[in-house]
Amino acid sequence: MTTSPLVQLWNYISKDPVQRTRVLKASSFSFLNKIFDIAPEGLIGLAVDVVVRKESSFLASLGVTDVVHQLLVLGGLTLFIWASESLFEYLYSIEWRNLAQTIQHRLRIESYDHIQSLDMTFYENQSTGGLLTILNDDINQLERFLDGGVNEVIQVTTSVVVIGAIFFWLSPQVAAFALIPMPLILWGAFYFQKRLRPLYADVRSSVSVLGGALSNNVAGMATIKSYVTEKRESESIAALSSSYSEKNAAAIRTSSAFIPLIRMFILAGFVMTLIYGGYLTTTGALAVGSYSALVFLTQRLLWPLTRLAQTVDLYERAMASADRALSLLRTKATIVSGDKHLLLSIDREESKATTPSSHADIEFRNVSFSYGPGRTVLHKFNLTIRAGTSTAFVGTTGSGKTTLVKLLMRFYDPSQGSLCIGGTSIKEFSLSSLRQAIGFVSQDVFLLHGTVLENICYGTEGAGLDEAIAAAKIAEAHDFVLQLPQGYQTIVGERGQKLSGGQRQRISIARAVLKDPAILILDEATSAVDNETEAAIQRSIQKMIVGRTTIIIAHRLSTIRACDSICVLENGEIVERGTHDELLKLGKQYALLWRVQTGEAPR
Repeated sequence: MTTSPLVQLWNYISKDPVQRTRVLKASSFSFLNKIFDIAPEGLIGLAVDVVVRKESSFLASLGVTDVVHQLLVLGGLTLFIWASESLFEYLYSIEWRNLAQTIQHRLRIESYDHIQSLDMTFYENQSTGGLLTILNDDINQLERFLDGGVNEVIQVTTSVVVIGAIFFWLSPQVAAFALIPMPLILWGAFYFQKRLRPLYADVRSSVSVLGGALSNNVAGMATIKSYVTEKRESESIAALSSSYSEKNAAAIRTSSAFIPLIRMFILAGFVMTLIYGGYLTTTGALAVGSYSALVFLTQRLLWPLTRLAQTVDLYERAMASADRALSLLRTKATIVSGDKHLLLSIDREESKATTPSSHADIEFRNVSFSYGPGRTVLHKFNLTIRAGTSTAFVGTTGSGKTTLVKLLMRFYDPSQGSLCIGGTSIKEFSLSSLRQAIGFVSQDVFLLHGTVLENICYGTEGAGLDEAIAAAKIAEAHDFVLQLPQGYQTIVGERGQKLSGGQRQRISIARAVLKDPAILILDEATSAVDNETEAAIQRSIQKMIVGRTTIIIAHRLSTIRACDSICVLENGEIVERGTHDELLKLGKQYALLWRVQTGEAPR
């Protein structure tokens, strides 16, 4: 049986005993506030009773026989009740609002931390905009419900129970007539709740799609402008926005129909109390004071139910959002971290990375992998990369080069076979220690919206300006950084958009240099630079790879001439392997690629 979103939310909140206690405290404040809020109607009945019956009033039966003293008692009770009502309103307001802020902060941070732990397969099936909608809009919707909706539910429930009990105590006959509409009101609330739930699920799904499209278009604005498709994209966004508006309108139409229906039920209850209670009073079967209290209490009992529409509306929006956010938290990671710590050091003299127990060779053992049905990339792939050596992979797009790197960094796990470092499966190592041992420079450079210094030091705790400058010099980045308006304190913009592609690439290389990893991966690291810069970076790379196990993915063969081993991949298999000179002598695919890139006529 599927657990309701409200139960899921309570289970989530109650995992923290402090927050569970705060919910109970806030609920008690809401309850007490409503008790004191409905008490003045009882005072009105007592006041009428005192004026009409004088020394025979209810207060007189309690020992206060003097009418003036009775009125003074009523005045004192009035002050106490109003002060208490105000105090508990203040307390529940503070508690619910602070609790809402705490829960939304906790849920957002836990959701963000959780999606960071998920493997790359998860991101392939999700849109960025959809995830942002959950982390922002959905969690904010939940906050609004905790801020006011829960209090409204508690107070309406309290009103129904307490006032209903008073009705039956004062006059069971009048209570029976006055409460006749109650089942109809509750039926209406649950009926509309059932109708609204799928409507608001559609609303949340629609806003997620819209958010994804907006996020994607903003990120690809340069492409949109270059192809002059602004009008088409505007029309596409307008269509998605209209769809969202239409789904919202359908939910609004349904929720708006609730209030007029409830008003008619309330009117019926009030008229019954007014007529039948008045009749009993004229016949002496009901005291005048009790009749006055019942008339006022009828409105206090039934009128708040008109707000059930807004409350149900807010509740359904919040539950749809809570279901999406909590479903995200329930998503299981398929890449599970091991418990061993991978400790690699760089032996710069003997040019090899070592672990305390063995050489840190990287081994692909009968590795098979596919991204999905019909998308097999590797099939029983075998390769040993010796510690401290440099290995390059070349081949056509889709031959499996980048997939090997993703498997090594455990973005994915092989469907068959194993991948080992130093004879130990990388699944046994903690993800943090594995990835900390690897320096990764991708052709798709990611830079923070921060300074040049912050981007170079990203991932290396405690690094300062001097270390960053040294790394930038190795990456041939220092000179151009000094020419920026604020040097190393220059803001690079979102994703480094204020810098050229080559400048972003060199900062990325400097970041890897500063990390000083035992395993270095360069995935088309010079793809975005000119020939002069490429030559400079090549000199830097030759310095970087000393003592490290280096993996280079390249289309430009000039960048891998000095590698210890070059592997030519085709359809996920190694079809050639050797040094640059050996492969040229072999005269096959690598030699053909070399002649094409160097401009030599094919033989």
